[in-house]
Amino acid sequence: MPATLDAETAGPVDVAVIAFDGNRFNGNVAPALYDLQENGTVRVLDLAFVTKDAAGEVAFVEIADSEVAGRFEQLTGEEFDLLSDHDLDAVAASLPPESSALVIAWENTWAARLTTALRASGGQVVLMERIPHDDVVRAVSALDEEVGA
Repeated sequence: MPATLDAETAGPVDVAVIAFDGNRFNGNVAPALYDLQENGTVRVLDLAFVTKDAAGEVAFVEIADSEVAGRFEQLTGEEFDLLSDHDLDAVAASLPPESSALVIAWENTWAARLTTALRASGGQVVLMERIPHDDVVRAVSALDEEVGA
């Protein structure tokens, strides 16, 4: 994995906040993220953990600071510091007591070639949205009912 990010050829970069109730984050998502990185789908650029205890006290955990974070060490090479303290403060403010979140920035390396071609053609993405999983489930169920009817 290259240690630099070339802005001209980089794929789109997403930030995801994955919340966990009850501060039961155990790191089991690390192998799935590692597989995505190893097969070239994504490249993890930055990640951090945010926890909030029952009293509302917030802690930020960097990759080298905890045993759970240790499960993610294989994902990061050169960290690009894309997640600012302000970003992590905003995540912390949105968390209910006794919860935690994994905050992760990744490059969608699968889309780098398309992104480069779009830029070279003078194109730009003006809208991109993710369809919520529940909506996909409802659409698939409705199609199944229609086909089965």
